[in-house]
Parts: sequence; C-alpha cells; structure tokens
Amino acid sequence: MTKQLNMSQQHLPKHVALIMDGNRRWAKEQDKSPLEGHEEGEQRIEPLVDRAIELGIPYLTFWAFATKNWRRTKKEVDFLMKLFRENLSKKVDSFHRKNVRVNVIGNLSQFPTDIQTMTREWVERTKNNTKIIVNIALSYGGRDELIRAIKQIVREEISPDTIDEQVVSNHLDTAGQPDPDLLIRTGRVVRLSGFLIWQLEYAEFYFTHKLWPEFTVDEFEKALFWYQEQKRNFGK
Repeated sequence: MTKQLNMSQQHLPKHVALIMDGNRRWAKEQDKSPLEGHEEGEQRIEPLVDRAIELGIPYLTFWAFATKNWRRTKKEVDFLMKLFRENLSKKVDSFHRKNVRVNVIGNLSQFPTDIQTMTREWVERTKNNTKIIVNIALSYGGRDELIRAIKQIVREEISPDTIDEQVVSNHLDTAGQPDPDLLIRTGRVVRLSGFLIWQLEYAEFYFTHKLWPEFTVDEFEKALFWYQEQKRNFGK
C-alpha cells in the first residue's frame, strides 16, 4: 500500500479481535462447496499473524467457532472438527516455530475429547513463547463466557461487596490480557453476534464488506489505517 502506517506503538492497537465471517457466502459466490470456503478462510489467519508480529501488535483474537455453530448440519460440523484436528494442528506447529503463544478461549467441554486434549497441548507447548499471543475462540459465545465466569465467582464464594469490574475480568477467558482496542468483522454484517461482549466496551468497530476469504494483509492494514484516524476519548 502507498500510505504508510504510523508504526509508533501508541498509535497501533495492542489487541485486535476478528470475527471471521463469510466463508460460506464466499464459497457460494465462487460456485464452491461450504467446506471449500472454510478451507480457504483458514488460510487467511497466518498471514495476519505474521503482519501483526512485524508491526509489534501483541494480541490477536480469532473467532473460529461459535457456540451457535453447533446448530449447523452434521456434515459441516464434522468437517470443521476435521479442520481443527488437521489444519489447525499444522498451523500451531508453524506458530510455535515463530515464537507465537497460542491460547484457546471458549467452552472446550462441548468438543470431542481428543480435540479438548489437543487444544490443551497447544496451549502448554507454546506457553513460553513471547512474540505474540494468538487467542483462538472455539465454541465461544459471549453470554456463555459470562455465565461460566459468574458460576466460578459463586464457587469461589467471593463476597458480593467485593465484586467489581476487575473481579469479573479476572474470571473471563481473556483474564490477564488487555481488552481489544479494535474489532474487525468481515462478511457484510454489522453486529457483534455475542463476541467478547464484556471486553469490547471501548473497542473501535470496523465492519467491511469483504468476506473472510477475501480479507488479505492489505485489508488488515486498511482497518489499521482507519483505527489510527479515530479519536479515542474513553468517555473523557
């Protein structure tokens, strides 16, 4: 791109969250199967991680599978499980070589046992990596996350008088991480669909008509240019 990003860390988001929407619509427009759309979309993740590393953005969160995605056809869900087992495993190997720390958020208990084991192994194997933290949201829903957090607070018998925003944040899947500064949603849809509904309170929202398989590094940089043009007052 001809325009240059402001590379100062204070002008770049520390945490970018991405709703990867549009795989199936892209496939339909290309006269391909939905499964081919998912495969094409999976190829868009690593180039964005590489660019974030170059820019010094320390956190990325990709919403790979929503709690409501379990409602899809058995054929599509089975294919996505196969994609997680094979393609994502290869991707995590590549991430590990690049010093990327992989973190998984969401309700893993809803997955088959082997995928639960596999994802925990990803987290354990990469836990000491320092280049960037990449959150992969699997079986994730914002309300589900809040319900799980509330249940854990109750189990710990924390006094209601001591519960504040920090206590709640400490019990979320993203505990210990800064909230996203920028949300990017592809797919021509303008809504959150329950994604990180607590954490996105002060994020800037960037919606693009590009479908996820069309979302290249150049499109990522367009979103970052847009972010740098926003005036962020945080209520002041």
